[in-house]
Amino acid sequence: MKAVPTVLVLEDGTYFAGVSFGAEGKTFGEVVFNTGMTGYQEIITDPSYAGQIVTMTYPLIGNYGVNSHDNESVKPFLNGFIVKEGANVYSNWRAEGSLNEFLKDHNIVGIQGIDTRALTRKIRLSGAMRGVISTHDDDVKTLAEEVKKSPSIEGLDLVQAVSTGKSYFYRKSPKAYNIIAIDFGVKEHILNLLTENGFKVKVVPAATVSKDILAAKPDGIFLSNGPGDPRAVSYAIAEIRNLLGKLPIFGICLGHQLLALAMGAKTYKLKFGHHGSNHPVKNLRNGKVEITAQNHGFAVEPGSLPKSTNVTHINLNDNTLEGFSAPELFAFSVQYHPEAAPGPHDSRYLFNEYINLIKAFKRRKNV
Repeated sequence: MKAVPTVLVLEDGTYFAGVSFGAEGKTFGEVVFNTGMTGYQEIITDPSYAGQIVTMTYPLIGNYGVNSHDNESVKPFLNGFIVKEGANVYSNWRAEGSLNEFLKDHNIVGIQGIDTRALTRKIRLSGAMRGVISTHDDDVKTLAEEVKKSPSIEGLDLVQAVSTGKSYFYRKSPKAYNIIAIDFGVKEHILNLLTENGFKVKVVPAATVSKDILAAKPDGIFLSNGPGDPRAVSYAIAEIRNLLGKLPIFGICLGHQLLALAMGAKTYKLKFGHHGSNHPVKNLRNGKVEITAQNHGFAVEPGSLPKSTNVTHINLNDNTLEGFSAPELFAFSVQYHPEAAPGPHDSRYLFNEYINLIKAFKRRKNV
């Protein structure tokens, strides 16, 4: 099938002309870029990208196809997809289909054939901005006006669109510790690793109240990743505040930000976010550098954290906060994705830290 002429228009009027990749139509969202060379299927199905149009900086995407085992969620939640070149031919022993067909099947509008280097440079210099991909309308001025009227990701609660509608237990595992994972947009692989590390995981909706969580008497709480502005998820912040000190808490990504907000800290929007698989993070406790995978557009202001907390990790690219602990409250969190494998498995030790935290909490209760 012949590709359809397609245009990408940013809110400042900048536009890029290309051809369709995936579904046809019109889609709006915040345009960001991801620097990963591989893992496009995991990126597309990561719920943390809800509300965003993702640009891949690596020039050829789709060359190893897609399969039913690499999805991070039940479906893609991102609003659009941008590539320099979508592979016409895919080759991999695990492949079950093409990326182009996968996007069509899930009605994800995309564009290819544009200068993604120029677009990435634009975002780095000007910051992430709203945009639209359209396969039907090429009137740039009209599209730019429509983009300006589209919702900003700041102040937008996107969690409700990606969280589970009902509680469930994630697979069977040898019972060691019962934990409750609050689903703000949880990824499949983090649940896999929690299970592999000896946790029996019950996943609950983002709006679950603390009273119900405490009534279940879990050994700990896990705060998952998720999309959007953490300040907009006020209901979760209030319930996390009610849980502080009552159960051990481990948070990642959005969960890290929500934990900080529950403790009275502040968050802010990054200029263009951290989206990729090679972000160096320094562990301040041992001086080691971890190569991490990240996907977030907001960050925690380290100076706003309570004095009783300890900053544990910083990003070596821009010195933003990447982790903190609150020993008195038996809580800790990191901004990155410890379940991801951006080459090494540098961050897997965090699961053992969570186990040790639960053990310490149990010892305190038994004293």
